[in-house]
Amino acid sequence: MHVRRDPGGVRFQANLLEALRVCLWTRLAMRVLWPVGEGEAPGAEGLYAVAESIPWEDYLTPSTTFAVEASLQKSEHAHSGFVALKIKDAIVDRMRARAGSRPDVDSRSPDVQVVAHLSGTWLKLALDLVGEPLNRRGYRIRQTTAPLKETLAAAVLRAAHFTGEEAVLDPMCGSGTLLIEAAWMAARRAPALGRSFPVERWPELGPLARPLLVDLRAEAKAAQRPIAIPLWGFDRDEEALGAARVNVRAAGVTGPVRLEEADVTKGLPLPPDARGLLVTNPPYGDRVGTGGQKGMKSFYFQLGERFEALARFRAAILAGNPAFESAFHHRPSERRELWNGAIPCTLLCYPAPVDAAASAPPARRPRGRRTPKG
Repeated sequence: MHVRRDPGGVRFQANLLEALRVCLWTRLAMRVLWPVGEGEAPGAEGLYAVAESIPWEDYLTPSTTFAVEASLQKSEHAHSGFVALKIKDAIVDRMRARAGSRPDVDSRSPDVQVVAHLSGTWLKLALDLVGEPLNRRGYRIRQTTAPLKETLAAAVLRAAHFTGEEAVLDPMCGSGTLLIEAAWMAARRAPALGRSFPVERWPELGPLARPLLVDLRAEAKAAQRPIAIPLWGFDRDEEALGAARVNVRAAGVTGPVRLEEADVTKGLPLPPDARGLLVTNPPYGDRVGTGGQKGMKSFYFQLGERFEALARFRAAILAGNPAFESAFHHRPSERRELWNGAIPCTLLCYPAPVDAAASAPPARRPRGRRTPKG
């Protein structure tokens, strides 16, 4: 499969079976798009001309509902709604001319979601294979303030080189997203196994996609395995733990995921031989009642002290506060820039303190003053 990285995503060549496998198994993508055409589209007339040139009768029928979603980048147009409206008009006019009547628009749950991206005057048109964004796995029943998206949690675990074979600890687990994503990775569970896709309702591709998805879902169910690792989650907020328990139950991982109320800065009730991956998303601002930025630095310093006590855990920490790294007072072995919504973050990876100490060069002895021979 040929893959090319684009801003905000990747482009790849695939047949229908491969594209559907991506829809079912991707842990990182929010949506999977099927390109149908592109072209130079200056002004309102250009938008209409490019959209009208697409053979929409191959993807729609008069009884198929559709909707158009548009995004703009450095465009002459000020409103994405206007761009979407011109494309919708072109689709309706072409369908009326080719099929004798027009399909209806359904903005909530369309059979076919048309996605338009206008960069300057270059218009790209695609169809959304998956519909509802893929970060919505179905297990987030309750959430806390500023929850971590499921796709970002999976990206953090992937960047931390988690393979599902080591124990996981989240000392500030919030609503449990990192723990659940780690549990599903350990279970080899396809993230979209429990949902259907709009492509199954498309007039032309639907009859081809449905039997392929039957086989792919059966294959995904057969690939699952029991979770053989412990996953520990702690939080000092009772409300957050309540949300985590509900979500863990909805995700079907109540057995391996163990949740308990505890304050990480005062110690965690872990088995004495516990080891594995510590992965967490600590507060970025003053949400821990510590008194402004100075208090946050003190809180991060306490986390660094506590990390030394967790000697057998390597760590992956998603830091959204620029003060975190220096206050944590450990040197990361890896770093990666990520975005949590509109917040720039840094994923900092640290070796286990015992491993870091073992690999550190021996301390140099101070050179004493020689006593001259007399």
